[in-house]
Amino acid sequence: MEYQYLGKSDLYVSRICLGMMSFGSPSWRPWVLSEEKSYPCIAKALSLGINFFDTANVYSYGASEMILGKAVRQYATREKVVIATKGFYPMPGLEKGLSRAKIRMAVHGSLERLQTDYIDLYQIHRWDYETPIEETLSALHELVEEGKIRYLGASSMYAWQFAKANYLAKHLGKTPFITMQNHYNLIFREEEREMIPLCQDLGIAILPWSPLARGFLTKTRKSHMQSPSERMRTDLQISRMYLEENDFAVLDRLEKIAEEKGVTLAQLALSWLLHKPFVAAPILGMTREEHLLEALSSLNVRLSSEEIERLEALYKTHPILTFDMERKMIV
Repeated sequence: MEYQYLGKSDLYVSRICLGMMSFGSPSWRPWVLSEEKSYPCIAKALSLGINFFDTANVYSYGASEMILGKAVRQYATREKVVIATKGFYPMPGLEKGLSRAKIRMAVHGSLERLQTDYIDLYQIHRWDYETPIEETLSALHELVEEGKIRYLGASSMYAWQFAKANYLAKHLGKTPFITMQNHYNLIFREEEREMIPLCQDLGIAILPWSPLARGFLTKTRKSHMQSPSERMRTDLQISRMYLEENDFAVLDRLEKIAEEKGVTLAQLALSWLLHKPFVAAPILGMTREEHLLEALSSLNVRLSSEEIERLEALYKTHPILTFDMERKMIV
């Protein structure tokens, strides 16, 4: 395993972050593992050197956080694990938003479910159009001062919004953001236009979510073929986000280069991300232990500049679907 400091912090994290969206309750999403099936995967991740875990209060409506909290207590030492979680989306008993009251309720709920006194990295899951960002920054700063949060991060939003939040945090003397968790992979590279250059300029670490495009980049498939996985069959966002004709051209190119190098598609797609100097740790979702072994082996895949150029050459622009101008949020 490789490790590095996360942005401008003392959080020393594994280059692979285990995403906890896949663990919780199948009643929330049919492809999610139950609590009983989740623990062996988390234990395996810890044994392989993964110390960085990302969840959110909305994942299985709290069950994901509860499972992570129990697993850390059973299989690890709290101080040696970096726990990241998120808040914004509605939960039972908690409305959507980032007002002072909602943030405090969300954080206290996460702390209870995670069975911990502090959250290493607390991220705002989306931009709140209804609450002034100054109020959000103030509420987050208070929780940092109280020792309940160590560092702050954010997830998918427009670059101007993240720039505004970071400027105001500095101007108002509030806690700044050290990470951006954004949608970034070989199929979706719109973040290279503004968000990634902004983060590079500010020294903010990138934590790509959906690094394998919800599984699209892991299998050789044709557009008319039925997907072999439960998630690909039931995740309604996949067809909106990835299944354009050109996406299959990128997939074919990925397959060709993977064959040349004797590696899997997943190994190659993750290696491409890990070669980006601004990427700290891709957030990997998994439902089987072999997914972890495959991901870790990607750390040993070396790419030449020519191979990177070939992987990127066929890309065409995509619409932004994880947040939109009508302020309708997509989970």
